[in-house]
Amino acid sequence: LYKLLPSAPSPTQPASDTSTALSCLCPLLADPRYTSEQHGQSQSVVQPTCPIVSTDTKCENKCGPGYPSPLEAMKGPREKIVYLPCIYRNTNTEAPDYLATVDIDPKSPQYCQVIHRLPMPNLKDELHHSGWNTCSSCFGDSTKSRTKLVLPCLISSRIYVVDVGTEPRAPKLHKVIEAKDIHAKCDLGYLHTSHCLASGEVMVSSLGDPQGNGKGGFVLLDGETFEVKGTWERPGGAAPMGYDFWYQPRHNVMISTEWAAPNVLRDGFNPADVEGGLYGSHLNVWDWQRHEIVQNLPLPDGLIPLEIRFLHNPAASQGFVGCALSSNIHRFYKNEKGTWSVEKVIQVPPKKVKGWILPEMPALITDILLSLDDRFLYFSNWLHGDLRQYDISDPKRPRLTGQLFLGGSIVKGGPVQVLEDQELKCQPEPLVVKGKRVAGGPQMIQLSLDGKRLYLTTSLYSGWDKQFYPDLIKEGSVMLQIDVDTEKGGLKLNPNFLVDFGKEPLGPALAHELRYPGGDCSSDIWL
Repeated sequence: LYKLLPSAPSPTQPASDTSTALSCLCPLLADPRYTSEQHGQSQSVVQPTCPIVSTDTKCENKCGPGYPSPLEAMKGPREKIVYLPCIYRNTNTEAPDYLATVDIDPKSPQYCQVIHRLPMPNLKDELHHSGWNTCSSCFGDSTKSRTKLVLPCLISSRIYVVDVGTEPRAPKLHKVIEAKDIHAKCDLGYLHTSHCLASGEVMVSSLGDPQGNGKGGFVLLDGETFEVKGTWERPGGAAPMGYDFWYQPRHNVMISTEWAAPNVLRDGFNPADVEGGLYGSHLNVWDWQRHEIVQNLPLPDGLIPLEIRFLHNPAASQGFVGCALSSNIHRFYKNEKGTWSVEKVIQVPPKKVKGWILPEMPALITDILLSLDDRFLYFSNWLHGDLRQYDISDPKRPRLTGQLFLGGSIVKGGPVQVLEDQELKCQPEPLVVKGKRVAGGPQMIQLSLDGKRLYLTTSLYSGWDKQFYPDLIKEGSVMLQIDVDTEKGGLKLNPNFLVDFGKEPLGPALAHELRYPGGDCSSDIWL
C-alpha cells in the first residue's frame, strides 16, 4: 500500500504524525462516536485500508462521494428526487422496463409526479435493484464522484449503467453490459444487488449460473469503464445460492443471503419447492480479504433470508437479516470465538386463513432498513400488509414502536377470510389514498437521511406480483410516504402523497426499489 501511495505517511512514522491524515482520509477512525464498544459489543476490529488520496487533501473542503460517517449523513440535505426502476415484464404492456425519476420536493410544482422516464433498449429485463458507481466507502478519494446508477437485471442478466450526474432530473443511458459478457467471464447470471467498493470497483451479486441453476457468486466491474473484470470470489468458490450482501471491512467480513435458484422462483412460488429444500435457509460468511466462504451459517427457523444489513456503525460486529417465508428477523453477530452466530429476535406469527393458496398465510418480510443512527429497524410484511418500526437500542431485544397497515392480502372485502389471528382482532380496512385503492402490500422501503420520512412501493417481483396480487398487474403499483416519529417512535401515513404508477403513459407499471441521488441507508457502506 505504501509503495503505491508515496504521499501517505510511512508505517514507521509516529502516530502523532498520522492522526491528522487519518482523520481526513478515513474520518470514521477519528470519530469518537464510533467504537467497537457500542451496542454491547467489545470485539477486536480490523482497521480498514481507506481509499487514500494525497495528504494535502483537506476534508473540510470537498472530498469524495457521500459522507464521512453515517451520523454526518443524517445532516445531509432533504431528498428532492428519487429514482425507481419500473417493470413491464409479466404485465399487459409489451414495452421495455424504464427508470423513473420522481419529484418528491414538497415545494416543487411537480411534487409527486414522474418527471422523466428512461426506457431500456430491450424487453423483459426485469429491472430490480440498483446501486452506485461509487459511494461513501470512497469518501476519502476526491477523484471519485457519484454520477452513475448501476441497474442489474434479475432475468435478462444485463447490467445497465445510467448517467445521473450530467442531468439528475433527466438521466440518460451510459452503457449496456450484455449478459453474454457476464456469462463468458463469470459464468454467472440473474443479477441482484450492486454495491460500490472502496477499491473503486462495483460488485454485483448473482442468483444463478447462465442456465438458471443456483450459484451465489459476484460480478466485479471496473468502476470507471464498467468493463467486466471477472468474479470477486475465487474460482469455484461461489455459494450454492445468492441474493443480497453487505460487507464490514473492520471485521474482515462479508455476509450474503439466499433466495433460490432462478429456475425455481422465476415463474412463481410453488409450496412444494419449500418442502423439497429448494429455497435458501443459510447465511454465507465470507473472508473479505481472501474472497472465500469461511462459514455456512444455518438459520434456525429461518426460510428465504433476503435483505441483510449490518449496523451502519463500521465498527459494529452485528446486524439483521429478514427471513421472508418464515417471517422472522434474525440478529447475526460475532461471537467470543471470533466466528459468527445468529439468533431470532422478532417473529411475526402466521394467520390461519380461508380462500388463499395455503391454510396459513406468512407475513412475508421482504425488505428491511436500519436508520443511519442504528436506532430503528424497519421492515415490510408484503402479504399481511403492514409496515413496522422497532427500536433496536438493544439489538438483542427489539421493541415494536410503530405499525401501519397499507394494503395487503387480508383486508376486509377481499377474497381471504382470516380464521385465527394472534395479533389483530379484525381484518384491516383497505387503504385508499387520494381516491386510489392501493393494490399489493408494502414492499421496498427507503428512509430519508434524517430518518423522518419513509417511502415505499408495493411490487415485489413481477412473477410473484402476478401470482399473489393480480390486481397489481392491472392497476400498477404505487409509491407512498410515511412520516416517522424519531423521538418516541411511531409511523403516520402522509395522506397527501401518492405516486400512481397505474397511470403511466404506456400502461400500469410495477415500480420497485428507491434511490436518492446523494445516497441512502441501503446503498452506502462506511469503512
